[in-house]
Amino acid sequence: MSRVALVTGSARGIGRAILLALAEKGFDVAVHYLSSEAEAEQTRQDAEKLGVQAIKVVADVTRAQPAQNLIHTVAEQLGGLQILVNNVGDYLKKPIDQLSPQEWHRMLDSNLNAPFYLTQTALPYLSETGYGRVVNIGFAGAQNLLACSATTPYVIAKTGLIIYSKSLAKHLAARGVTVNVVSPGVAENSISRPLDEIPMGRLAGLEEVARAVLFFVDEDSGYLTGQVVEVSGGWNL
Repeated sequence: MSRVALVTGSARGIGRAILLALAEKGFDVAVHYLSSEAEAEQTRQDAEKLGVQAIKVVADVTRAQPAQNLIHTVAEQLGGLQILVNNVGDYLKKPIDQLSPQEWHRMLDSNLNAPFYLTQTALPYLSETGYGRVVNIGFAGAQNLLACSATTPYVIAKTGLIIYSKSLAKHLAARGVTVNVVSPGVAENSISRPLDEIPMGRLAGLEEVARAVLFFVDEDSGYLTGQVVEVSGGWNL
């Protein structure tokens, strides 16, 4: 039986790299997008060329009902769901005293609430076969509880995502479902690029982030759960 993976926000960037890496490993895949339909279709076609079944699905995952519908649609069209990669997450760099309530909620909705809506709905599917993988995309340094006055709501959401992931990992351990976090630092597609702050002196390649996700979804990684791996070149330690 083929295994199915959903990667949110996978029309481009890190999400696309993760999805194509999963397709290359033989997973049937669902390309999720909100507004980038043309790019989503190209990613779907690129995945299909790797010999797997690939669909594209649109949804605003920052709202509970569309997020829930997305999970059910993928499971129905591809025959189940074994891997969920929560990659969607808006980024905002703005002084904390200039934030609007709308910006605050947008950061929490996309980076914390969306993974919650999706994962809670996916759990029955993930638990069906004794093999289930949730990989949440975090942010390097979020678990260190450092002051980040220019990215406060973003970092709060990513720190919350780590706590949610660890709690869920403990709760689901006996079901064969693992929950882990891959936390990129400054990647090739990052808006901000403080190269002078990165000990390795370069940006993270998208394929390097994807490889960390593959590590957690591997069959042989079933004993690893509740863990955070930072792909950051030493940044934010």
